[in-house]
Amino acid sequence: MGRRVRDRSEPEEELSPVPGVDLLADADRPNSWFLLVEGTPQSHVDLADPSYLDFSYVRRIAHAADLVAPEGEPIEALHLGAGALTVARYVAHTRPGSTQRAVDVDAALVEMVRRRLPWDRRARLRVGIDDARTWIGARHDACADLIVSDVFSGARTPARLTSTEFYAEAARVLRPDGLLVVNVGDGYALKHTRAQVATVRSVLPHAVLTAEPGILRGRRFGNLVIVAGHRPLPEEELGRRAHRDTEMARMVAGEDLDRFVSGHAPVHDADAVDSPEPPVDLF
Repeated sequence: MGRRVRDRSEPEEELSPVPGVDLLADADRPNSWFLLVEGTPQSHVDLADPSYLDFSYVRRIAHAADLVAPEGEPIEALHLGAGALTVARYVAHTRPGSTQRAVDVDAALVEMVRRRLPWDRRARLRVGIDDARTWIGARHDACADLIVSDVFSGARTPARLTSTEFYAEAARVLRPDGLLVVNVGDGYALKHTRAQVATVRSVLPHAVLTAEPGILRGRRFGNLVIVAGHRPLPEEELGRRAHRDTEMARMVAGEDLDRFVSGHAPVHDADAVDSPEPPVDLF
């Protein structure tokens, strides 16, 4: 992560009573915390400034949130995978009055975040406990401007959240001008990411992919972000924001994206697999 955290010799049981979950103070920013699940960094939140986003891939998710509607305009957002609610807090801060719902399968984790990292109670944000695939299937048609899919079990996305059938449900729930944003963990040949882009595009024809250059070249494992929609995307602005980020990212779109996914077919429930396991020394 490249940032200092509180010495783990401190009494963590008072901070993180959930097995497998660590809540660690960011020693470089007051009132900021890292949430780790089974040793994997899942979230970073700055309770004093929700607009501060420490992880580069989260900033690229936020770029889509910034562009889904005119600046400051409230939106309706759904978050699959709650974590510490970093993106939801960002949307509530930058788009006051937004209606947001998040879901996570881990009730103990959600309760810990609610107690230890409380969000602004004025925010119109509700968090439910459920399987993300089941939960999105119960949403009404065309009810969301933004859907963020950022579900990990440990360091891997479950197979049932990588298929055409899953993305078809998300597409159904997304409004015509809305954006689906998917966080993908992958590395090396990026076979999983290529298949995921092909899968998303089978139901949402307009898509782009952003990642740091080293990850796109397969030099290291990391996070790649897919942004997709029913209609043409604000590609120029998404690309500009990715490029101008402090950890400069690249965007792949159009014919370059066609070449990126060439030879990779959409994934269906019958052949879906979990996302790749990161290298043991990654974190």
